[in-house]
Amino acid sequence: MNSKVNGATPVLRVENLSHSFGEGQARVEALRGVSFEARAGEVTAIVGPSGCGKSTMLYLLGLLDQPDSGEIYLRGKPMTQADDSTRTALRNKSIGFVFQFHFLIKEFTARENVAMPLRKAGVLSDEALFQAEKFLKQLGLSDKAKRFANKLSGGEQQRVAIARALVNSPDLILADEPTGNLDAANSDRVFDVLLKFARDNGPAVILVTHNPELAKRCDRRLPMLDGKFVEE
Repeated sequence: MNSKVNGATPVLRVENLSHSFGEGQARVEALRGVSFEARAGEVTAIVGPSGCGKSTMLYLLGLLDQPDSGEIYLRGKPMTQADDSTRTALRNKSIGFVFQFHFLIKEFTARENVAMPLRKAGVLSDEALFQAEKFLKQLGLSDKAKRFANKLSGGEQQRVAIARALVNSPDLILADEPTGNLDAANSDRVFDVLLKFARDNGPAVILVTHNPELAKRCDRRLPMLDGKFVEE
């Protein structure tokens, strides 16, 4: 296992996180005092019915919004009161996102899509493309590196999206229904990639899924209902 892996210290710690939408009678409590930890090299599944708060949780963990109350610690540093520039820099450097819809730029090749986070971080084009090709090779896509995104199959596009999320070697990977549009074989392959990367490189992976079989394969399974974690 890579020296980056350190199971003794949580990559992410969430304390009493609450968040709501709307005002007055229209106010909806999306999260109600949620607390948990995510450790290096582990995959945590958050499961529950639609509307229970899973996606809101990922949105806050990704530093895309600030909670009403509570705290998010990334590598021990509090995040909720950080200014916008700090949060943006941390998103680019320390957090990788994988979504159900891959959001690739169809006019770019696979390797150009994967290289984007590196280019945003200031890496020169040739080096960024070289690193992108290395990650695509790990995902079995060497022969598709120069193919335009809209010429790839759904499973290939999702693997490209995963390579894009991993290329910066983030501390935290947030995956929101990453296999929702894939068949069983591609779902397994996508999950295997995330699991192997967690084991080999040490990020914490938090996976929101409706797929019970994938959830069973995770290191931890956290059921959510009505904005909080519940016992199974």
